[in-house]
Amino acid sequence: MSEDQLTYASAGVDIEAGNEAVRRIKAMVETTRQPEQLDGLGGFAGLMALPGGLAEPVLVSCTDGVGTKILVAIAMDRHATVGIDLVAMNVNDLLCTGGRPLFVLDYVATGRLEPGKIEQIVAGVVAGCRQSNCALIGGETAELPGMYADGHYDLAATAVGVVDKASIWAPSRTQAGDVILGLASSGLHSNGYSLARKALLSPEHGAMTLDDPLPGSGGSVGEALLEPTRIYEPAFAALRALEGAAVRSAAHITGGGLIENPPRAYGEQLCAEIDLSAVEVPAVLRAIAEVGVARNELLKTFNCGVGMLLFVDPERVDEVSTACEGAGQPVARLGQVVARDSASGDAVRIRGGLGQG
Repeated sequence: MSEDQLTYASAGVDIEAGNEAVRRIKAMVETTRQPEQLDGLGGFAGLMALPGGLAEPVLVSCTDGVGTKILVAIAMDRHATVGIDLVAMNVNDLLCTGGRPLFVLDYVATGRLEPGKIEQIVAGVVAGCRQSNCALIGGETAELPGMYADGHYDLAATAVGVVDKASIWAPSRTQAGDVILGLASSGLHSNGYSLARKALLSPEHGAMTLDDPLPGSGGSVGEALLEPTRIYEPAFAALRALEGAAVRSAAHITGGGLIENPPRAYGEQLCAEIDLSAVEVPAVLRAIAEVGVARNELLKTFNCGVGMLLFVDPERVDEVSTACEGAGQPVARLGQVVARDSASGDAVRIRGGLGQG
């Protein structure tokens, strides 16, 4: 072959680097294997049987990414935690149906494939899958020269789970009088990072650097921003084990914050009254508020310390709280569901918290 002959490598795609990345991650991925899994990494598609014991199994699926939190990981050259975020953003959505996660498929796209970086990212995905008790059954690593700046990448994933049709947690089950329980977040999770980065890092606002200490956090700004999204499967596994409809529905507090997400868990005739007084506000959110971001903007952008809401039968609140706390998940009673004032009335009413009464 002449030196000037055109090759895939000369076009910017390194097949051997891709093969090396697969070699590095194969053993890690195997640690997520589940009993229903029928094959290993390397085939054209992953195979998994449905678990037994379900009268009418229904598949549940979610797709999501990590967003501009990845830019913080790139700036700090720390890539493992965003893999946990990738799993969490999908699994936490899936859990709101009452379903059990079965497997995850991931997608990594980059301009130049670096096996060490891919290994870090997938190590995080594996950690997230193990926290979620599900398998990483396959995925794709795409080297796309010209589409991404050097050192940059993007992540996406799909999670698939299963739920018995009779046990689906649905908005139609939520009733006026139901109690609202909040499960604490681990920080900002993976939403609102365009606003968070502008508020904290831009010269005209917070003017911080990623290495600066963040007051009240015990770490740096960058460390607080990279805190991985909490995965709620341990608590939800305990909740799924309860008899009957103790939990009516659930809302993952993701994009849209505490304004847009709660109404996804109940009908148009209902309103969630939420008191955030008992919620510990993450230090990173306090720092964002202090640079002048308005309260309503915080509420509709961030989780404000609450990663998940449970809408619970009022007679079973103690039982649900005990199940969550037994799984290591802090829980707080935040309010109740009431009848909405009118068709055009508020779907959510929030008081307290964020430094206000």
